[in-house]
Amino acid sequence: MLGQQLHAIAEYHDCYGYRPAHRELCRQGEVINHKRVQRVWRLEGLSLPLRRCGRRIRTGASVPFAATRPNQVWSYDFIHDRCNRGHRLKFLTITDEFTRKSLAVVTATSIRAERVRRELERLFLRHGAPECIRSDNGPEFVAKSVQEWLRLKGVALLYIMPGCPWQNAYAESFHSRFRAECLGRQWFHTVREAAVVVEAWRRYYNQERLHSSLNYVPPNEFEQKWHLAKRHQSSHNAAILPT
Repeated sequence: MLGQQLHAIAEYHDCYGYRPAHRELCRQGEVINHKRVQRVWRLEGLSLPLRRCGRRIRTGASVPFAATRPNQVWSYDFIHDRCNRGHRLKFLTITDEFTRKSLAVVTATSIRAERVRRELERLFLRHGAPECIRSDNGPEFVAKSVQEWLRLKGVALLYIMPGCPWQNAYAESFHSRFRAECLGRQWFHTVREAAVVVEAWRRYYNQERLHSSLNYVPPNEFEQKWHLAKRHQSSHNAAILPT
């Protein structure tokens, strides 16, 4: 029975190891020890191949101005791929650093500074403007039109230092998952097909995929729980104020 449950989880969430699989079972109401899940996971041959990590430079540096609440710090960056016919694909990814939520993944063959500004404007209308936005020094991000527009919106610009990708760690982390779980597993025939597949994966990432750094809940759920906890805290503080 447990083996069948784990096979079903592995088939739907093909990026999972036994730890998120155990959390998924718990979320379904099962009461089960993680060591048993690990043992059956291995016996069923569901373990993922070990990833070979590149050599990391240990500098002791951390991400400057780490976010402490949702919609405080966003990061945006580009990642590239190709259609099976050789056409270039360019993706603009925009992420909320606190909730790890993917706010947008824009798919096109070319994305210039004006398109970046338009996508940010669309997101500002939906979510409100963040306090800061982090990026590298790519020409689309340092363009005067983008810089001036963001300053008019009251958004501070956080540019990482050249050669310091760890300062944009949240965008890099999202890209590694995006590459491994979506781009690396799909053959795109057209830009439109790529846009549809990528958007479906983005919704899955936000709504269903358990995130280890969020205590194994999806980004959307983490954000909802954070706001609920803040409301409860505010209500409690108001209740104990002297009358």
